[in-house]
Parts: sequence; C-alpha cells; structure tokens
Amino acid sequence: MLRKLLALLFLTTSLSQAQSSFVLIPDRVFDGMDVYTGWQVLVTGTQIRAVGPNLQPPAGAEVIVLKNQTLLPGLIEGHSHLFLHPYNETSWDDQVLRESPMERAARAVVHAEKTLLAGFTTVRDLGTEGADFDDVGLKQTIEKGIIPGPRMITVGRALIATGSYGPKGYNTRTNVPQGAEEADGQDRLIQAVRGQIGRGIDVVKIYADYRWGLMGEAKPTFLQEEIELMVKVAASSGRSVIAHASTEEGIRRAILGGCKTIEHGDVGTLELFRLMKSKGVAYCPTLAASDAISQYRGWKKGQDPEPERIVQKRKSFKAALESGVTIVMGGDVGVFTHGDNVREMELMQEYGMKPLDVLRSATSVPAQVFGQPKLGEVKTGKLADLIAVEGDPTQQINQLRKVKLVMKDGKLYKR
Repeated sequence: MLRKLLALLFLTTSLSQAQSSFVLIPDRVFDGMDVYTGWQVLVTGTQIRAVGPNLQPPAGAEVIVLKNQTLLPGLIEGHSHLFLHPYNETSWDDQVLRESPMERAARAVVHAEKTLLAGFTTVRDLGTEGADFDDVGLKQTIEKGIIPGPRMITVGRALIATGSYGPKGYNTRTNVPQGAEEADGQDRLIQAVRGQIGRGIDVVKIYADYRWGLMGEAKPTFLQEEIELMVKVAASSGRSVIAHASTEEGIRRAILGGCKTIEHGDVGTLELFRLMKSKGVAYCPTLAASDAISQYRGWKKGQDPEPERIVQKRKSFKAALESGVTIVMGGDVGVFTHGDNVREMELMQEYGMKPLDVLRSATSVPAQVFGQPKLGEVKTGKLADLIAVEGDPTQQINQLRKVKLVMKDGKLYKR
C-alpha cells in the first residue's frame, strides 16, 4: 500500500512539474543585450532552465510557437506611481486630498494589472503621494497571488524638506496633509529614514529640489550634508537612496550626496551627466511625463511649436546620451495612463536613442541598477519573467505595444 501511495505521489508531482514546463519558440530572442534567431527557451516552474537552438522538450512540456514574434525579458518600469491616475482626469491635489483611501487602493489594483498585461513585469513605484505605505501592502498582495500585478520596488511616502512639497496654496493658518513625509536636520532625518525602512520600503526616495516658496520656482531643498546622512543611514540597512532632482544644484547635491539614481534631471547638463557617470549614478529621464503635462496645459503636439519644457527635455536627454551615463527607462506613469508605459520608450527613440539601447534600458540595465540579478535577461537560471511581442522591437520600439504573451514567475498571464 505504501509503495502505491509513493508511486501516486511521484506521478502527481511529475504531472505538476510537466504542466509548469514550457518550450517557447519565437522568431527571435532579445536576451537583454543582443538579438538571436533560431533560439528556444525552456521554462520549468519559476525559472528559465535552458536557452539556445534545438532544445529537446522534456516529457509533458507545452510547446508554444510564437510565429513572427520576438521574445524578451519582462520589461522593467523605472518610475511609476500606481496610486495616481492622469492629471487631466483629476488634479494631483484632488487625488491626494479628496479621493478616499479605498478608491485610491482600488485604482492601484486596476493599474497593477494593466501594467502587467502591457508587458511590464517589474515596477519601481516611486511614491504613493498621500496614500501612506499602501504600496507596501499592494506589493504583498501581489506576492501572495491575491491579485495580478508586477513585482514592486517600493518607496512608501518619500522624504521632503519641510514646507517644500504639496498640496499647497492654502490659507497659511491651514495645515494640509502632504503628499510625502516632512523631515529636516540630523535627528529627524535619521528617525524618518529608519521609520520608513521599518514600514517595509525597498528604497528611500528624497526630493532634492522642488517648486517651493512664494515664487513657486524649483530650488534645492535638502543640504548636501543632509543627503549624505540619509544615504549613510539607508546604506546601513542595505538600501539605496534615489532623488527627484530637476535643477542644476539639486542634481549636483544628489550626485555628490551619494544617491543611486537621479529622477527627471530636467535641466541636466553634459557636465552633470559626466559627473553622474564618474560617480556611478544612473539617470531616469521621465520624458513622457513632460510630454503629457505639456499637452494637458494646451500644447497640441504635432501642430504647435514645442514648448520650452519639451525643448529643454530634448536638450538634456541629448546631453545624457553624449555623456555615456547609464540610463534606465522610467516614464513617471500615473501622470499619464497606466498600461501606456511604452510611451516613454517611444520618446526615448524619438529623442535619439537607438532601439536596442532603449530595450536594454528597460531590461538588463535596470535589473543591474536596481539590484535585481534574477531579472532583465533571458538566460539559464534567471526567473521566468518573459514577454512576446509581434514583429521586431529591436528595429521599431512601438512594436512593444503588440504584446501577445506575458509570463511572470513561469505563470502565463496573457496568451
């Protein structure tokens, strides 16, 4: 009887393993760095088990032929806000102050699924903007398999200098809830960083500059010494600090203060990008956010001359390319529609980046920068986060809009 039970257990286990095995046969494979034809990919369980030509499928494996399609690593969105939705639908202030926690959480669940089905299997979600640490809870809900969504790298509330963030413009006697956590000075900054880490964040985000004061101009906020302190405290827990920085001085302080990535970098110069490269700091340009906000403010793209904001963004991105700084793809999605993440990649190509480099900036490059060694490549031993798209995105990035297959952790979410 025992032998029969053991035999039945072995058979059940074997069938279970067979059901989770796939052989994917596309026209071409982009492995995170280069393109190969004639390759096949064997997935068993959650991992890529073999990659190359003429693989022999194990017994019970499902063979999926991806005719006229390119297989790629699951894409990585470097700058997302799953708890926000486009500002032309509802202003940022009203989202922070008027939408209920339940509405914001429900929207985030929908946004997470749209992001995954668009081929982005990992996101770095850079601030809940007034939704406390609900991004940590959303991440855990996805990890438990309760809802579909991408892997999440979270920052919680983000850190701001007192008086620098929003919502703002209210009567000076009125205290309005802020979209991030205020902290200043040595003791308070140490406490804030440690407190956020204790709440489960993966990365510390700071605002090295912002539009503050009566003039509403973007100006540096934290002192360089304050940034260095936050980086030191975060590093003791194995975490890095990233910085929103759009002014020259804000960018410089964030670089010299030890931040891992610079977000936006609107007026970045060749000198600053070269400094970033020399310090090993990566750049996340968020071109699509500037494009979207300009259109919300009345710019008719393709008809009107480009506004100064777009002209400057093109200039800074060109300088970044010339400098050779590491560039990670991130669009600040949430400012525009979730699931439309490819918009950033299309603009990167339009602004002068080669399609192959754009693909690298959304796969192998951010996997390395974000400390995710199991992601971003189609290689034996990596996690089976894979997507297939119609045509050849290594020639034209907009082919990424034609997603035919999405797999995360070896599980198919789109077929």
